[in-house]
Amino acid sequence: MTGIKKGWIAGLLFLTVTGYAQQKTAADIVSNVDRPDNAATNNFYAGSKKPLQPLHFIKLPVGAVRPNGWLLKYLELQRDGLTGQLGEISAWLAKKDNAWLSTDGKGDHGWEEVPYWLKGYGNLGYILNDPKIIAETKTWINAVLASQRADGYFGPEILKNGRPDLWGNMIMLWCLQSYYEYSNDKRVLPFMERYFKWEYRLPDSLFLKDYWENSRGGDNLLSVYWLYNRTGNNEWLLELAKKIDRNTANWRQKESLPNWHNVNIAQSFREPATYFLQTGNPSDLEATYNDFHLVRDRFGNVPGGMFGADENARKGYADPRQGVETCGMVEQMASDEILLGITGDPFWADNAEDVALNTYPAAVMPDFKALRYITSPNMSISDSKNHHPGIDNKGPFLMMNPFSSRCCQHNHAQGWPYYAEHLFMATPDKGLAALLYAEAVVNARVGNGNPVQVKSTGKYPFDEKMNFVITTASANRFPLYLRIPGWCTDAAVLINGKKSAQHFKPGSYIRIERTWKTGDKVELELPMEIKVREWAKNKNSISVDRGPLTYSLKIKERYIKADSKASAIGDSKWQESADPEKWPSYEIVPASDWNYGLMYNKGNSGSLFSITKKQWPRNNFPFTPEQAPVVLHARAKKIPGWKIDGNGLTDVLPQSPVTAAGKEETVELIPMGAARLRISAFPVVH
Repeated sequence: MTGIKKGWIAGLLFLTVTGYAQQKTAADIVSNVDRPDNAATNNFYAGSKKPLQPLHFIKLPVGAVRPNGWLLKYLELQRDGLTGQLGEISAWLAKKDNAWLSTDGKGDHGWEEVPYWLKGYGNLGYILNDPKIIAETKTWINAVLASQRADGYFGPEILKNGRPDLWGNMIMLWCLQSYYEYSNDKRVLPFMERYFKWEYRLPDSLFLKDYWENSRGGDNLLSVYWLYNRTGNNEWLLELAKKIDRNTANWRQKESLPNWHNVNIAQSFREPATYFLQTGNPSDLEATYNDFHLVRDRFGNVPGGMFGADENARKGYADPRQGVETCGMVEQMASDEILLGITGDPFWADNAEDVALNTYPAAVMPDFKALRYITSPNMSISDSKNHHPGIDNKGPFLMMNPFSSRCCQHNHAQGWPYYAEHLFMATPDKGLAALLYAEAVVNARVGNGNPVQVKSTGKYPFDEKMNFVITTASANRFPLYLRIPGWCTDAAVLINGKKSAQHFKPGSYIRIERTWKTGDKVELELPMEIKVREWAKNKNSISVDRGPLTYSLKIKERYIKADSKASAIGDSKWQESADPEKWPSYEIVPASDWNYGLMYNKGNSGSLFSITKKQWPRNNFPFTPEQAPVVLHARAKKIPGWKIDGNGLTDVLPQSPVTAAGKEETVELIPMGAARLRISAFPVVH
């Protein structure tokens, strides 16, 4: 992905509608803008209240966006799989003696696991309007609301070195916020206010000192702003925000990070940009961009939007065989979605799609009934062995196991629900923006305040077109924004069949202001070319893209069923009644050769690749090797010296270009997200 745009941060401080081309008709204004004008005020939704900086995009309440197509299928698999059924597996979700269900915070167990799971599980239920999930969510939410003590504290009573541990409560606040958006339960706001007054009174010496909470104070900061924007003149909340910022780890360092744990980085790098909402200081925004690029410059010269930090990023371990926790993937997606609202920069939507479409799907089984702790861009084996020190962790961290990976086992739940919630967002000028493309129906108040419905259809990211159809009870004038991804150089838009003549630049937005009526249709064309990215810092390797999708070698995957209890990571715990026959684990081993390099000549890649489009899968799920609807074919040669190394991992990339004496072959490339065994960064063959 491209780096920070020159002048972007400075541009946030003044009028932001900078359309460089306009086409005007009697009824329509079609323009190309860098981001929405955040000087306007949208009083239909809770944006930022002064003195906080205004947002560029405003999140709609959970349930306003109802996904269809492959994204709905993914949510249904999640409901029927690990997320929806984790209550019968995880020992930490067992209700007996659970501190999250007690009124005094005492119990046998209760820390991050319940809120990690609940913030995705609950939102999944709200989006799907699933009565069973919603009822179960309310069981936990009601217990949390009943657990508040006289001083304002709530939840499990956890002391570390004599100081209260606030990390689990930070996550539970996000659960409460989503629940309030869904239910408008009047208990939530005063509950949060009492808790934040407790935080406000807590001495700095006792506040955010433990490793996890200290790294992730930005999560607490967001919740404070969320409450401020809904309760008005509670100026003490802004003083609490200052206290949170000064006690959170320093994510403003130019050449380093406070720690190199992958999940901490993925969710905490946004803390300075969050605090920008209060300071308006461009250096706070710049720090977040700097953190993003710093870790990728050193450990992220790989496809898929993430970086190499299997547990922790380590000097000398930057090959694409290094992976990232499933926790890190979903936290990066959430950070991207939040930063999109704060900055308006489409760069963050591009990265959210990169992670969501290329990296995250391969971290779980196709039926969503097991996941693995670590997934890498180059991963030709996924077994139960200990691969340390090739990866930082010791144990079976590559195994697909529903009983294992304690944090990811619960935290994975937020990935697709949060993504679905951000497909559309409101704009300050009382409009609506399509930001992450998938089939969906969104209901929102726009323009004159009356509700409208927009239905999006299309097989993106596999197809090049998205359609948007408007339904409104009466004519309503408002702007509709459509994001142009940074990779798309020739986007086009048609309104009721009439094509706009102007050119739209990559990494911007098409803004269509008109008086809309029922049946109006907008067609967005996003031509997808095959492009090759070169990774000079990773042995001059290459990756192959088509639109937002990166492509991997199709490796025949052989699944070996195993006992989930016997193959679990050491700190795993499960309920006595959890059935490993119902919830098996799997090793995935290659049943075909994987050690290929691609033929590539810079500037002449078109003749080296071809495209085959297949029928859309009947079950609406395109993220498997067999059902991928668009595949590529490439010219390649085997590299005999590139093998499995002494630690049982795909060996590091050979330096390109590589001389290979064997015969040239044609290999099939499938979308990276469909490949649970994958080679995504390829050596270049002479």
